[in-house]
Amino acid sequence: MHSRAVLCALAFSAGITFFAAAPAPADDSAASIAAGGLVARRETRIVMAKEVLQISPSKIVVDYDFRNDTNEAVSTEVAFPVPPYTYGPESPDITAASFSDFQLLVGGKTVAYQTEAKATLNGKDVTAILTADKIDIASFGHLRQPDPASGQMQTPDVSRLPQAEQQRLVKLGLFDAEDGWGLWTVHLQYHWTQFFPAHSTVHIQHQYTPVDGGELMPIDTLKYVSEHKQPTGDADTVNYELADVQRLQSLCPDPSFLSGLIGQMVASQPDSGALAQPHWVDFILTSANTWKQPIEDFTLIVERGKPELEKDQNVVSFCTPQNAPVKKLDANTFQVHLTNFVPKDELRIGYFDVPQPTPAPPSPGRSH
Repeated sequence: MHSRAVLCALAFSAGITFFAAAPAPADDSAASIAAGGLVARRETRIVMAKEVLQISPSKIVVDYDFRNDTNEAVSTEVAFPVPPYTYGPESPDITAASFSDFQLLVGGKTVAYQTEAKATLNGKDVTAILTADKIDIASFGHLRQPDPASGQMQTPDVSRLPQAEQQRLVKLGLFDAEDGWGLWTVHLQYHWTQFFPAHSTVHIQHQYTPVDGGELMPIDTLKYVSEHKQPTGDADTVNYELADVQRLQSLCPDPSFLSGLIGQMVASQPDSGALAQPHWVDFILTSANTWKQPIEDFTLIVERGKPELEKDQNVVSFCTPQNAPVKKLDANTFQVHLTNFVPKDELRIGYFDVPQPTPAPPSPGRSH
């Protein structure tokens, strides 16, 4: 076997190829929400001595060692900024979009944090209007939110207001007149005051459930991308959606990986139009640049996760920062290690649920 073919076969069986991170929305996709790490507010004296970033489809855990090399203690605001989000029929669940399960530990102990929520509408700050009417901004006025104690659906904040005030809010464009949901954009962050003693190291961990993106792609899209380094833009000559091609091409998949995936899709669905459904988790690596650069010791740990169907195989695919080598820790875990690392790009971890061929029935008279 040709050496290139050997390498491609090994890469596919190991379940890993390397993708670039470049989110792109599409009409038939589920959008990923790219959150990231901790951000220092106007503070660059603290060194990120170590960062261990663990990513799986169900959880992101980030461990940091922050070091203060100065002769003075430093007290500064630290934040976890939540990407802006809206509400609507195609938007992620409010609980997911707000990363409401965010957890913070300092020195191994759970620490409370503050929540700051602002609202904008068409670029205008409308926080004061909603606050005056006691409408919770982050949950769009507790819209279709269960009560933490009883589990029953809460009464929306706007329904407690006089009819005239409700109509005023609709005229201002803050609420949809027909369906009643809030139309503003939420700008949310969790933040706290962190103390860094002089000449000492503080260990901080945060974790949350990621909001992944995904999209169905026909086999023709995979074939086209495996044969072309760049989309031609001639949508009339091939059977594909240009947006799908651009999304898949932006992941920089290896042609041999796509060929292997196509083969398994065809074998598992010989009598139907085969569809691939990649999904991915995005992470904002450049948030680390708000601290004193570089990250002295950086480790990325990627877990394969479980496919939706037990019979499928989960293949993890990502582009390594600075094209660093990948070490396979075990069958389901991969590691990238860098020193003196200054992130230039964001990170996307892609997952493919690869269908396995259905075994052929045994021939009569033969034992297996």
